[in-house]
Amino acid sequence: MRPPGYSRYDSHPPPREADLVLVTGFPAQAFGTNCYVVAAGPGEQCLIIDPGIGVLDQLEEILAEHRLSPAAVLLTHGHLDHTFSVAPVCGARGITAYVHPDDREMLADPAKGLSTDLTALFGGRLPYTEPDDVAELTDGATLTIAGVEVTVDHAPGHTGGSVLFRLPGESSEEICFSGDVLFAGSIGRTDLPGGSTPTMMASLRDKILPLADETVVLPGHGPATTIGRERASNPYLRELIAAPGRFL
Repeated sequence: MRPPGYSRYDSHPPPREADLVLVTGFPAQAFGTNCYVVAAGPGEQCLIIDPGIGVLDQLEEILAEHRLSPAAVLLTHGHLDHTFSVAPVCGARGITAYVHPDDREMLADPAKGLSTDLTALFGGRLPYTEPDDVAELTDGATLTIAGVEVTVDHAPGHTGGSVLFRLPGESSEEICFSGDVLFAGSIGRTDLPGGSTPTMMASLRDKILPLADETVVLPGHGPATTIGRERASNPYLRELIAAPGRFL
């Protein structure tokens, strides 16, 4: 069963509007990285989360459909499949890109976050520049941009600067953009530069497990899920629940 109001991100999903917040998204052309658009409502300014490879045309369609004007780009982490289009999106509109300082260097040099095989795949063949205006995220910060309130949780393990973005729930459930920290049924890999399995497990314990079961998780890849569903079925969370002191 899928969470109400969401669909798999293998096709353009209908937007979700709850508590006057519009959330929609689509998968990038490469790696199926989910790019999300968040706004207080149609006709407003919006936030763009993780504009990856080959997203510009579809992103423009969504902006035009809902009459949205981008105000900022938020990055869950610095890997190229989540950041590739950040410079053109920001540069075209003179807006700021937000990233955790521990992943900042990957905006200027994406190879620092890639394995040897991926570096060989991408090396020199994809144009890439850092955005002109970059702001750094801090753990526990609350950003209010374009009328949308976003809480930042530093959750390293996939990369040193991985973060969660949470939208508060009022009459409905909270929303968590989990990047590559948590997927439906799995978690992000920890074998790339800056990754760490013990650190990832600590982040899951300290930042994911405390969230309410009703929290809707919109991950960096794959379909939406909920914290309750993952608590019950995700093998990594079940391991933590069974042995909570293992990763102290």
